[in-house]
Amino acid sequence: METEASSSPSVETAAMLTAKSVEPRMQLTEWIDLAARQNPISIQSEGIKTIDQIGVQKQTTPGKAPAMHIQNGWLVRGNLVLTGKKLSVPWWNTNPIPAVTRFVPGRVGKNATDDLVELTDWMQKERVVSLEQNYGLWYDRRRDDHERIRRMDGEVWPPFYELPFARSGKETAWDGLSKYDLTKYNTWYWSRLKQFADLADQKGLVLVNQNYFQHNIIEAGAHWADFPWRPVNNINNTGFPEPTPYAGDKRIFMGEQFYNENHLVRRPLHEAFIRKCLDNFSENNGVIQYIGEEFTGPFHFVRFWLETIQKWEIETGKKETIGLAVTKDVQDSVLADQKLASTVDLIDIRYWFYREDGSAYAPLGGQNLAPRQHARLVKPGRTSFEQVYRAVNEYHTKYPNKAVTYSADNYDSFGWAVFMAGGSLPVLPQIQTPGFLESASGMSVAEVSHSGQYKLQNNQGECIIYYRKGTQPELDLRTAKGKFHLVEINPVDGSIIGKQQTITGEELVSVEIDRTGDKVIWVVKN
Repeated sequence: METEASSSPSVETAAMLTAKSVEPRMQLTEWIDLAARQNPISIQSEGIKTIDQIGVQKQTTPGKAPAMHIQNGWLVRGNLVLTGKKLSVPWWNTNPIPAVTRFVPGRVGKNATDDLVELTDWMQKERVVSLEQNYGLWYDRRRDDHERIRRMDGEVWPPFYELPFARSGKETAWDGLSKYDLTKYNTWYWSRLKQFADLADQKGLVLVNQNYFQHNIIEAGAHWADFPWRPVNNINNTGFPEPTPYAGDKRIFMGEQFYNENHLVRRPLHEAFIRKCLDNFSENNGVIQYIGEEFTGPFHFVRFWLETIQKWEIETGKKETIGLAVTKDVQDSVLADQKLASTVDLIDIRYWFYREDGSAYAPLGGQNLAPRQHARLVKPGRTSFEQVYRAVNEYHTKYPNKAVTYSADNYDSFGWAVFMAGGSLPVLPQIQTPGFLESASGMSVAEVSHSGQYKLQNNQGECIIYYRKGTQPELDLRTAKGKFHLVEINPVDGSIIGKQQTITGEELVSVEIDRTGDKVIWVVKN
């Protein structure tokens, strides 16, 4: 717009606008056609270099963080003990929580298709060390109503929670789209997870890949309605009963059938799917494989899962990091079997814990009940710093070559208990002095003579000691020689208390403890 219209123009303005009014206004299409004249591109080729002369700039491949591995019972990258919060993806509904395999056409960002570079940068900034991935409860938002009805058409609503399997293009599933083919895989789903795993290897993060998602086969009937394994949703004749026997026309109890690894049709489908979970990350080192989110299934299916992994590892010559996150009875049965236990690299305490009175809350596996259904039958109660330490230390002591993690309720409130017991992936604050986590990777859990204190120590006398509120012990360096630095750390925010002290070995050192709170002491050689 060259001018601004006026209800009271001057004589001169009126004359100018009158003269212009005899010319028709330029249309947008005309303006586009004139663009070449307004911004002409030179076609002179003299002196211009060819692409061969210029050369193609090589893309730089981002460097990788040190490989993740288990060292001295710790999960580390290089020699740095991995610590930080974990992030679990949403199961359904609109939710601003990041979801690697959520797809919103035409939209990138929060509550849409996540930008994985931005997501992993944010995880680093917020000290979120691991992302726990499981496939979505259903594909599109229409099932948010938790009804079990068949949809009349395929007018799906985003966001879409993409699933591991590909559509066949044949027949019609319960959601109005074509049926799944369980022998074919959703390329977008798996490529997104691979991209995240690659970024995790670059940035020192961890991807926990939950192979299965138990929520689809237990509890609300809507969980099963659109599930790819349901016969009406696939072309593979999976053999589950149809019409679905909804209990009370509402609930679903398909766990026993789904975990039947001897079914002639379903067994090869399970084997192929487990292998896909392994194949997809065979070139990555920062992925931990778990059997499934909310898994409270039976021992025999866990055995089948581990035996399938063993065969894959023998055939491929590759080794994946395998985590055991199951009920306590199943966990102990697996670890008691030397052959099965040899495949397990990490023990995750997730579906059981010790209460603050010392008793165990430990529902049994294979009872066809979800974790929250177990919790309605027997109240879980609360745990404590001492009991979290006890649980982690028991397994760390018994299986010193395996990492132990703690993911039971309120796991993020007991990070120091997990860490001092030799547990991996604890939620700790940013320790505001360099070298702390590298030093810890060379230490082991040590016995102490005073109650209220917990100790990690190496063979040089270096140690990390956690003092509970109200304790007043001495620091015993009588077997250590040389000069040491003593650093006092606030366990709440990781800040350094006071000035660093220099102390001498071969003596008892008095340690002043603030009786209003806990304290961490780090003793390291000069």
